[in-house]
Amino acid sequence: MIRILLVDDHPLLREGLAHLIAAESDLEVCGMAGSVQEALALVESESPDLVISDLTLPGRNGLELIKDLCATRPDIPVIVLSMHDELVYAERVLRAGGMGYIMKDTPPERLLEAIRVVMGGGVFASQNLTNQFLKALSSGKGQAKPSFPLERLTDRELEVFELIGQAKSNHDIARRLGISPRTLDAHRAHIREKLGLEDSNELTRHAIRWFEVGMIQS
Repeated sequence: MIRILLVDDHPLLREGLAHLIAAESDLEVCGMAGSVQEALALVESESPDLVISDLTLPGRNGLELIKDLCATRPDIPVIVLSMHDELVYAERVLRAGGMGYIMKDTPPERLLEAIRVVMGGGVFASQNLTNQFLKALSSGKGQAKPSFPLERLTDRELEVFELIGQAKSNHDIARRLGISPRTLDAHRAHIREKLGLEDSNELTRHAIRWFEVGMIQS
């Protein structure tokens, strides 16, 4: 029996995933957490075989959870199930030590497939993501770079940038990430500096344009 820990701050989504997993004879949910802190505590008490986690969590994010587990429990693989664009985040997840990346709009059977691939020792990525990597390799030019240097952003700064692109207010972003307005202001300032943007209005325009292009291409 494969014992799975679910990490997502939306209770309804956790319950839906738990119902999907419970229908499989070889899978069971051994715990559910809404934050990195809760997840790490359950890892210690329940010792799951696999963790399925969102990226956006209150306080510390899913990438930080992956890094913590790689340092303390490298025997427990992590699959990320997220709404964030896989072409932007999947590489970061794999680089951090994650073993799979799935978009939340993926059919349920793909998640079950991912679980079995990862538990069999493999790495799971969508066909679209695999094709992008193969195109980059075959071109001899490496992976295509974004129109401005998003690779300079930290994981948290990229998360903030995407939420700005979704036209979220400062209040909503701070609440969603579990950070103070002052910390959010610092992140915005760092993003502007790294991307060479003059002011907050230019930051917002670039973020929205980037998000809209990603939605069109997805």
